[in-house]
Amino acid sequence: MTDLILHHYPMSPFSEKVRLILGHKQLAWKSVLIPSVMPKPDVVALTGGYRRTPFLQIGADIYCDTALICDVLEHRQPAPMLYPEHNKGIARVLAQWADSTLFWAAMAYTLSPKGAAALFANQPEVGQAFAADRGAMRGGMTSLRPGDATAAYKSYLRRLANMLHEQPFLLGAAPCVADFAAYHPLWFTRVINPSMAGILEATPDVLDWMDRMATFGHGHLAKLSSTEAIAIAAAAEPVPLHDEAFQDEHGIPLGSRVTVAAESFGQEPTEGILRAASRTHYTLERSDERAGRLHVHFPRIGFVLREVRA
Repeated sequence: MTDLILHHYPMSPFSEKVRLILGHKQLAWKSVLIPSVMPKPDVVALTGGYRRTPFLQIGADIYCDTALICDVLEHRQPAPMLYPEHNKGIARVLAQWADSTLFWAAMAYTLSPKGAAALFANQPEVGQAFAADRGAMRGGMTSLRPGDATAAYKSYLRRLANMLHEQPFLLGAAPCVADFAAYHPLWFTRVINPSMAGILEATPDVLDWMDRMATFGHGHLAKLSSTEAIAIAAAAEPVPLHDEAFQDEHGIPLGSRVTVAAESFGQEPTEGILRAASRTHYTLERSDERAGRLHVHFPRIGFVLREVRA
């Protein structure tokens, strides 16, 4: 079976979401460390433009966005499950809220001027580069002001605490995708920038839940270089696409040259030939001088498909 290769960096919160799922499912995986800021030439060789972290590589197939990565890992290792049979819809909706609304409140609080000064106190030049890079990724997004972010974050923590008051995980006795989505922004506050972690003390049920989540670990990893990962892609062929129903919402036929880009934050497009558009995801075929022929996969939700016109 082809190796799971996660391209990530240690302080990336969304990477921690996936690393913890790999631990929960006790999967073996290869770890490729990538830069936290541009330029990222080895990343772009595989993704074609997409630069958000992390992304998952399986041979010559590249999976972008953690929502899609979760589905891939669930298919790879169905147990323990991420999507409980009777709460699939609730789990996905709660995860989407955590990956967006909760995440941005947590980041605006944790990386407020006070938080950023603490996090990058010994590396001010790194902090400046990080701020400039993330500013470029935000584009026209409106960021919460520190006071508003603090109030929102406290409110969201109380809501999570309410869910955890009489059960160990958000939807019951076992963790689901929503737990991993809610955990990672709080992990960033608690572990990466502990000077800002005092906000968590008012919700001890949340802290106990975080301790339970942390015990899953990161699975069985081995290090791999980005050069080696690109060589693996070049030596492989994309997995044949399943005979999925084509869901045409744009009037763009399969075989068209298109771009796919995030709706917000990190909107760098990936261009290629549209090979699949199911009800859940897009698949683009593209070629790279070093990585060869690739299939790059994106979820539909959160991404925009456009036809490239001559």
